[in-house]
Amino acid sequence: MNFKPQFESKSKEGYETVKKYMVSVNNLITFRPDQSIVDVIDTILDKRISGAPVLDENRKLVGMISEKDCLRLIIDRAYHNLPNEASTVERYMTTAIRTVPPTLDIVTAANEFLIAPVRRFPVVDDGILLGQVSRRDILRAAREISSTNW
Repeated sequence: MNFKPQFESKSKEGYETVKKYMVSVNNLITFRPDQSIVDVIDTILDKRISGAPVLDENRKLVGMISEKDCLRLIIDRAYHNLPNEASTVERYMTTAIRTVPPTLDIVTAANEFLIAPVRRFPVVDDGILLGQVSRRDILRAAREISSTNW
């Protein structure tokens, strides 16, 4: 006889959601797949960001582009003699993106950041980018959690 006990999951009531701490899409720098990778590198350097979401013409999330992704341009130029001008975001962006819903609590988000090798998660609802939450955003949340909630 197989017996699988049912355990109640511990409620995370009292913990805020990532929606409270995320940067809204209206305040994010975003890129398009057809945009020049050189423009992206310039923006990353000028704005001092480490990456950004890539949105299609319908503002749906199709990828993420990071400093690390852009470094591949150096390899392409050195080994494949590809010109910078012909390179677009679509060629370098990461398309296997892990997203989080706006309802995710900050404790679970903190755990996700411990597991994943990324600095930011896009906050997505039904394929539409609502914003982005970073490790630093979750650290801000940690300051606001009272010790009795831990």
